[in-house]
Amino acid sequence: MSISDLYPTGLHQQNIGHFAAIVRLALLNHKINPDEYKLLERLAIRLDITKNEFESILKKPSNYPVNPPASYDERLSRLYDLTKMLFLDKNPTIDKTPMLDRIAVGLGFQIENVRETVKEAIKFFLKEPDIEDFKAAIKKVNSIKH
Repeated sequence: MSISDLYPTGLHQQNIGHFAAIVRLALLNHKINPDEYKLLERLAIRLDITKNEFESILKKPSNYPVNPPASYDERLSRLYDLTKMLFLDKNPTIDKTPMLDRIAVGLGFQIENVRETVKEAIKFFLKEPDIEDFKAAIKKVNSIKH
């Protein structure tokens, strides 16, 4: 066993927090549908989440805090993933905006602009964008030029 096995990296902890936030969104209706589960499996691989971590997070995602990334582009990528998860659930009766508001604040978006950021993210996802278009739209709402 190596030292890195004993002490998880900050990036890995951020990935675990991000993954847990996505699981919380998937569980808003108290169950994970097959499409959501497939996306979670793909995201777990992409985020280097182990099988044991995957199962533990699915059982109790609230045990894992959202660890905001330092980079603005990484925050945008995380918001993209979270918004994408919202749109997998085809149940329009559940208002997911308040949860996404809280997660956006946790990711480090400015509190005074979170509602506009989330509204833009949801509006943009109605068109099924790619990640680069998404980042550009959110940057525009937040008046950040990159």
